[in-house]
Amino acid sequence: MKKLQILKKGFLDVMPLTIPVIPFGIIYGVIAIEIGLSPIVAFCMSFIIFAGSSQIAFAQLFSAGASPLVMISSVAVINSRHFLYGAVLSQYLNKLNYFWKILLGYLMTDQAFSVSLSYFKKNYKKKNAHFHMLGSGFTLWFLWQLSTLAGIILGNIVPEQLGLTFAIPLTFLSLIISELRKKDHLIVIAVSGLASLALYDFPFKIYIIVSAFLALGVSYILISKFKKF
Repeated sequence: MKKLQILKKGFLDVMPLTIPVIPFGIIYGVIAIEIGLSPIVAFCMSFIIFAGSSQIAFAQLFSAGASPLVMISSVAVINSRHFLYGAVLSQYLNKLNYFWKILLGYLMTDQAFSVSLSYFKKNYKKKNAHFHMLGSGFTLWFLWQLSTLAGIILGNIVPEQLGLTFAIPLTFLSLIISELRKKDHLIVIAVSGLASLALYDFPFKIYIIVSAFLALGVSYILISKFKKF
C-alpha cells in the first residue's frame, strides 16, 4: 500500500474519535482567556503541550495560584501515560530514525494510539505502516489547534459573568464517570479525593501531586495483592 493511501487510512480511522475533540478545544480556549492567559500563551500551550487534559489542568492550577513546579510536575504526571504508549508502540516503530520517532511521539494522542495500534497489529509487516500514525496524529493535532483558536476568539467575546471555569471540573468528571461502576476504581478515586481534602492546606498546592501518588500506591496494592483492574 502506498504512503498516501496509508496516510489517508489513518485520517479516516481516527475521524470518528475526533467528535469530542472540537468542543473540548473550544472549552479550553475560552477558559484560558477567562482566567487571564493571553491569546498567544493560550495558543502556544496547545502547540507545545498538545494534550487536552494537561492543558485544562494547567489552566486550573494557574487560576488557583499554584507554583510553577506544581504546574509543570502535574502536567508531567498526567502525560506520563505516554511512556506506556511508547513502550507498546516501540515494537512496531523501533526501526524508524530519530526524526520519525520524535515526530510521531509529538503527534501521539490517546485516539491516535488506539486506532494506529490496531492498524499496526494487522499490518506490522508493511514497510510504511508508520504513515498511518502520521495521518491519525496530524488529524488530531490540526483539529485541536483550530478548536483552540476558535475558543480563544470566543473567549474575548463570551461575557466573564458566565463563569465558564465550571467546565473544568465537569470535564474531568466526564473522564472518570464510567469508572464509578467499578468497586476497585471507586476505592482509588475515594482515596485521591479524601487525600486532596485532608492535604488541601499544604503549601504550593502540593496536595495535588501527593494525593495522586497516594492513589497510585493504593492501585498498586489492589493490582499486586488482589489482582484487580
